[in-house]
Amino acid sequence: MRGLRALLLASLGALLVPVLDARAETKVELKGTHLCCPKCVAAAKSAVKGLDGVQVQCDQQTSTVTIDATNDAAAQKALDALAAKGFHGDTGSSTLKIKEDSGATAGKVASLTLVGIHNCCGSCNKAIKGAIKKVDGVTADTAKPHTESVTVTGNFDAAELVKSLNAAGFHVRVQQ
Repeated sequence: MRGLRALLLASLGALLVPVLDARAETKVELKGTHLCCPKCVAAAKSAVKGLDGVQVQCDQQTSTVTIDATNDAAAQKALDALAAKGFHGDTGSSTLKIKEDSGATAGKVASLTLVGIHNCCGSCNKAIKGAIKKVDGVTADTAKPHTESVTVTGNFDAAELVKSLNAAGFHVRVQQ
């Protein structure tokens, strides 16, 4: 009977090893991401859909996207995919993070067109306009709901504009 019990436990253990290996090894919380509505949540989830070894959960209440990935490389791919769809946030990590790829340089500009911003609804647009207005020297912008680009005019620092949008949970790139 003891031998049968030991064999059964060993067999059960062998069956559980692949299940344990399949669990996520890297967990990243992207905090401060703009998730104002169900469309934002769906867009964030869609951004990482199909990436091997990645699961994502969005918490609209806390503005957090949680990434469970099989390894750091898969987690970084998920972060890159979220940024490509206009989402930004802070991971609290020096290695796994949204990369600074805006192309904006410090210094005053009269006009700047930013592309790739997530702007699915009026609430997104209101948050974008609010972040833009926080930048000294901005006089106007062309932000409208359901558009992925905005032109900002005035006499303002381009890097400060990007920083303000990032802080509001939006990722952008300068149009070349």
